[in-house]
Amino acid sequence: MIKDGKGGSNTQTGLHFESKADIRTIFESIPGYNLRPTPDNAGYEVWFNEELLAHCFKKQEFYRFLARYNVNWREHLSKRLEPDNGLFVIVRDTLFIIEIKFQHVSGSVDEKLQTCDFKRKQYTKLVHALGWRVEYVYVLSDWYKHPKYRDTLDYILCMNCHYQFNAIPLKWLGLPDVNSQP
Repeated sequence: MIKDGKGGSNTQTGLHFESKADIRTIFESIPGYNLRPTPDNAGYEVWFNEELLAHCFKKQEFYRFLARYNVNWREHLSKRLEPDNGLFVIVRDTLFIIEIKFQHVSGSVDEKLQTCDFKRKQYTKLVHALGWRVEYVYVLSDWYKHPKYRDTLDYILCMNCHYQFNAIPLKWLGLPDVNSQP
C-alpha cells in the first residue's frame, strides 16, 4: 500500500472511475479518443487520432469479442466470468480485466478482493492460445486506503494483480496520454 494514500488518484490524466463507472463513458470524455460500436455487439473499438488502439467491452460483450478469435469459453472454463470492464490493448497483446470496487462501509466486497489470483488465472486460460497477456486490476475507492486493508492490498500485488485508486493512468495501459502529445 502506498503511504499517505498517494498513488493512482493523484494522476493528472487517465481513466477516472466513479462508482458503477463505464469505461466507454470515460473514454468518450477524453479529447482525441473516439469509440465506435462493433457490428457484432462485441463492445466498442477505441480509436485515438484515427488509429485503432484497443477494444473495450463489459459483461457478455467479452464473450462475443472472444468469439471473433474462435474462443469458446466452455472449452476452457466450467463457469463464465463476466468482467465489469475489459480492455484489449492491441499493441501490447494484453487483456486488462478492470474490476471496480467502491465502498463506503465494510461488506462482502472485502472478500471479493481476495479472488483476484483465481480470476486472473481463469481469464489467462481463456486467451492463452491467442498469446495474450492478462492483467487483472482493481480500481478502488479511497475507502481501501484504510490500514485494515494493507494485508489485502499486499496480497493483490503478491498474486501478480494490480490496484489503483480512483483512476488508471493511460500510460500504464499502454495508451496515449493526451497531455503528452505534441
